[in-house]
Amino acid sequence: METVVVAFAGEQNGRRVKEILESAGTASCLLCRSADQVRRLVSQQRITTVVCGYKFPDGTAEELAEDLYDTCNVLVVASQGLLDLIQNEALFRLPAPATRRELVVSVQMLLRMGERLGRLRPPRRSAGEQALIDRAKERLMARHALSEEEAYRMLRRRSMDGRLSLADTARQVLEEE
Repeated sequence: METVVVAFAGEQNGRRVKEILESAGTASCLLCRSADQVRRLVSQQRITTVVCGYKFPDGTAEELAEDLYDTCNVLVVASQGLLDLIQNEALFRLPAPATRRELVVSVQMLLRMGERLGRLRPPRRSAGEQALIDRAKERLMARHALSEEEAYRMLRRRSMDGRLSLADTARQVLEEE
């Protein structure tokens, strides 16, 4: 059975979605309450689908999807008014309240898409590269008094600006005095 990350700021919403997906036999679910928790899980495990609400204590679903763009599909379940605020066309949307069937069918479709796309994606980071990135984040956090999320964004921004991989950018950060 596939694993899906279910991420909602409100614990009750997350539990309800998890219960629906697991009772239907669609997927086993890992619960998260912040965008950073989702990023960590996705970086550590083979996950192709995230089901989430619109907003987290540490960011929005749109910001999260940007970080996960080449890793997994993101389904945002929220009121139509909030879904209308989303600019990113790559995000999947399901207006709330949704029926059990709508939720299950949507997640099944995304799991199938993730399965096909997984064969086309480059391999995940090695454990060594991830450790390098984590050390660079720690250095940025200490040097600039940043949260882990802010340090990750700074690292990612430098990576994109320099057109380097995240691991190469982390090496540069660690080599700086």
